[in-house]
Formats: sequence, C-alpha cells, structure tokens
Amino acid sequence: MKKLLFLFMILLVQQSYGQTQDAWVFFADKENVEESLADPITILTQDAIDRKLLQNTPIDERDVPVNEAYISQVKDATGITVYSKSKWMNCVYVIGTESNIEDLLSLPFVVNIEYADKDLNLFPGEPLEDKFALENETNRIVYNYGEAANQIEMLSGDYLHELDYTGEDMIIAVLDAGFPSVNTNPGFADMVNEGRLLGTYDFQARSTNVDGTSSHGTNTSSDIGGFLQDEFVGTAPQASYYFFVTEYTPTETPLEEAHWVEALERSDSLGVDVVNTSLSYKGYDNNNYTHSYDDLDGETTFAARGGNIAFDKGMILVCSSGNSGNSGSPFPGTPADSKGVLTIGAVNSDGSYASFSSYGPTTDGRIKPDVMAQGSGSAVIETNGTVGSSSGTSFSSPIMAGVVACLWESRPEVPNGNIMQVVRESAHLFNNPTNQMGYGIPNFEDAYIALEILANENDFLMSNFALYPNPVASRINISFPQQIQNAQFTVHTVLGKEILTTQVSTTNNVVDIETLKPGMYIATIRSNNKSISFKVIKE
Repeated sequence: MKKLLFLFMILLVQQSYGQTQDAWVFFADKENVEESLADPITILTQDAIDRKLLQNTPIDERDVPVNEAYISQVKDATGITVYSKSKWMNCVYVIGTESNIEDLLSLPFVVNIEYADKDLNLFPGEPLEDKFALENETNRIVYNYGEAANQIEMLSGDYLHELDYTGEDMIIAVLDAGFPSVNTNPGFADMVNEGRLLGTYDFQARSTNVDGTSSHGTNTSSDIGGFLQDEFVGTAPQASYYFFVTEYTPTETPLEEAHWVEALERSDSLGVDVVNTSLSYKGYDNNNYTHSYDDLDGETTFAARGGNIAFDKGMILVCSSGNSGNSGSPFPGTPADSKGVLTIGAVNSDGSYASFSSYGPTTDGRIKPDVMAQGSGSAVIETNGTVGSSSGTSFSSPIMAGVVACLWESRPEVPNGNIMQVVRESAHLFNNPTNQMGYGIPNFEDAYIALEILANENDFLMSNFALYPNPVASRINISFPQQIQNAQFTVHTVLGKEILTTQVSTTNNVVDIETLKPGMYIATIRSNNKSISFKVIKE
C-alpha cells in the first residue's frame, strides 16, 4: 500500500510538472545603460523628458529597455512562449511547463523566476465575478447637459472649467478592454479631428486596432474626454489621449497584469501625465493564481509594483476600486491596492455610498479607496454616439481622472504626490475617513485654492518661485521666496535649445518674451545651487 501511495505521489508530481504555468522571468542587467542615460532621447520621447525635467523626476536604469538579445534567447528556449515584457522590472512574462521554465535558470542572465501560481489557495474558491456585469446593466436614456453635469459639479470640476482648466496640454492614457467606434463616434469627433487622440495600441493583440473585446473603454474614456454639444462634456474635454487595450475579457489571467504594466511603461516613455484604469484583479481562471487578501498590500502583486514605479516616474495613476462591495470579498483588487495609485470608489448621484463599491482597508491597514466620485447612474457616451447611463466604479474613476488632470494643468510643476495629497485633503471626510468612503468626495475648488496657497510655502516645492501669468502673451512675472534676492532665468525649447537667459531679482522680476513664437517652452530659475523648471505656454 505504501508503494502504491509513493507511486501515486510521483505520478502526481510529474503531472503537475508537465502542466503549463504562467511566470515572470527576471534578468540580471541591461545593455548600454550609461549611453542611454547620457542621451535619453534615444529611449524616451521629448514629452517624457520634459515632464521629468519639470518635476525633477530622475531618468534612471529603469527607463532603459529590456535587452532584446535576452528576450530572443528566452523565446528560443524549448516550450517557452513570451507574451509581455517590463523594462521597469527587467523581466518577461512567459507561459510554459514548469520544467521548461525552470530550465531558463540555466541561462546566465536569468536571476529569478516568479510564478503566478503562489500555492496560496489550497481549496476551490468562489466563482469568478464578472467585472463588467454591473457596468453592462445600462439603461439607455437621453441626457441633457444638466444631467451629465452632476458628476462634474459634485466634484466642483466646473469651477476649474470656468477658470479655463479643461485639460489642455495634459496627456491622459486610458487602459481598458476595448474602444470600438472611437474614430467614428461623434462623442470623440473633436478629439480625433483636433489631433488629440495621439495613439492607440492593443497589448494583447499587438495591434494599433483597439476595438478589443468590449466597449467598456469607449464608455469609460467618454467620461474623461467625450463631448457632445449641449448634451455631454467629459471632465477633461481638451486633454490629449492615448487609448491602450490591456484587458482580454474572454479569459482572466495574470498576463493582463503584465500587459497593464507594459502599457504604463509605454505611457511614461510617451510623456503621459495621468493614467486611468477602470480594471481590477483578484480572481483568475486558474484559482492557484488568485490573489489572497494578504497579497493586496500595495507592493506584492506585479501590478501593484508597477503602479508604484509609475508613481516614482512622476505620473498620477487613477484606478477604480472595484465592484465587490456586496460580495464576500469586498476589498479592492490590484492595482487599486498600490501605494502609488489614487483609488476611486463610487457614490450615488446624491453623494451617498453606492453599495457595490469595493472598500478597505488594505491588508496593511491603509485607507482604500482614497476618494469617491459618482459611479451610480453615471452619464456615458455609448458606441453609437448617444448618451446613456451606467453604474460601477469603472465610471467614478475616469470622472475623477479628468478633474485631477485639470487641477494639475493649473500647476503642472507641482509633483504628482503633492497633487494627490491636495485632492485627498479637499475631500469632505478627510479628518474622519471611513472604510467605505475613504476620505470622501473631493472639492476641487478647495483643492485649487489650497494648491495656490501651498505653492507659496517653502516646504511645498524645492523653491517657492512662481511664474505668472501662464499661459503668457508677452510679459512674465517671477515671484521670489523671501530668502532669495537674485536668480538666473533661462528659457529652452522643448528640444533643449537655449533661446533666452537673463538675470532677475526681486526688484527686476519681469521678463519680456513677446518675440518668442507661440508654443510650449521650459523656463528654469537657478539660485543658490538650486533650480526649478516650469512648463510655459506662449500664446
């Protein structure tokens, strides 16, 4: 009997070893790192370099691409298929048998393998939830502008619009499941015709066609950038956009986390400011891959790690908390658990908690969601160009993302973390946060005023120099901190060419730039071995 049991265990191990597995394969190093960092335009766009310069975000080894020779050798390995790559984490996502994946360790440049199967779930879990079930319960009705405005006015986003902060000069990436009809949909006509749809890509299909496997992305992105005259206005109607497909709805696998991080990396290299993600991951088709509550600590999952690096790189990531509030596992999935992500829950049209909205705290005790926006009965633009309504945190997230972009437009030199904190502190429950509502519903009028006040405090920015007005027609004023009397003022083109330099002081603080051509420039003020840069728009 013991021999039979031993034989059974051997056969079981052999069978398991022969089954396909999903894994991340990590590499030891990269090539041409010093050369790439010395000439960053070879690895990043000028928009990305400008954003990093503006916010003093370092360009480092994480920005250097993965060694393609390493990827080729992994692809050539027996039984291995490579599906995705991450320059930030210097790895590739592969599928193969455990035996074939383990064989990759014999490659001299492979330093680690991380399986999606964490062996945490020993018993069958609950059936997978349909992440889009709530959003697909759509009541098609015709909204007038006033109805669509509720989701903006709840956040005082209209206050920013009245100040002409509508997302212009901001770049937003939307990561979702599909964007069918965006090129022909009247709700996106202004964006397309004005050249503000900067690019599209499906990371699953490896194609620029982003129809994807769902219309979910069309609906969510309409809440940020959609526009129908007298019917509907998104929260950042004048921003520029990238639409990226990272979700493949027929299946649920950790590959979607890998594609999501890959899309973040591309967003960063393209100079994206704000990323919206109306996606959340907990359960997978293979229950062994499913994330437990303990995994969702903001730094364990692949997506959470990617989200934290994206924050380090200077972007603001806005993510829906999920629609599990009424389930047995009501906590947000990943990347909503990420410490670098602004996680958004859902409220009803009257500002009360929507019962489906996922809530925290995270396993390490942090407040999640961070803040709330309307996610029940939210106005959206459908694929046929009509206005309808849908419910889910999928819509509270983009509504919030657009207003965040408009706020950041007002002070683009302010670091991402400060913007996120100002948004939290403007929320109505900031002093008494709850598990369901986080810090509550932000008031972006208060956030804007707080940003103006904080901008003059010495500990808010590296220096409290300020430039105004911006945009500027002819003369730009420079506000000095109390402890500094003199500085050097320099203007560069976005390509780095110096076109103006002059000395300024508290008594000579006005610079005439009327002769400059209209466009965007980088202005730098240097004093006392410190410098701060501003994006300046010349009208």
